[in-house]
Amino acid sequence: MEVEMKIRGLMVDPVTNMPIVVLKDVNGTAILPIWVGVYEANAIALEIEKVAAPRPMTHDLIRNVLFGLETSVRKVVVSDLKEDTFFAVIWLERDGEMISIDSRPSDALAIALRLDCPIYVEEAVLKTSKTVAAVAEVGGNEELRRWLENLGDEDLGRYKM
Repeated sequence: MEVEMKIRGLMVDPVTNMPIVVLKDVNGTAILPIWVGVYEANAIALEIEKVAAPRPMTHDLIRNVLFGLETSVRKVVVSDLKEDTFFAVIWLERDGEMISIDSRPSDALAIALRLDCPIYVEEAVLKTSKTVAAVAEVGGNEELRRWLENLGDEDLGRYKM
């Protein structure tokens, strides 16, 4: 079962200094932190801030190609978690046919923001994400969950939604 999520914000992990995209369940309290690379975080931050680059960035190019091919993005799904790595699928529709494209979650989220399409996470991913190794860095699953749930807008810096 898929759970609809929204990007709550973008922040830096206080332990690893890596960017984290924070997803939150639209109908509940589930939180999913996804650690991403600096360049991917920048692509997401640019779209959150609605900053236009002078030339199309990679995700803007993908959006333009999809428009040119008359293909829409129906949804993106964070579909799996294996060995502390998240996986995602971008669901396209063209001429009534659904097409699934394997993706890194960071790329899928950057595209979802640009195309204003829904973001989902498989329920199984939400359940198993509690065992992500980075959680141990903060001091345990329960402590990380409370920390993420209690994030204020000031914790998310400029990149809150």
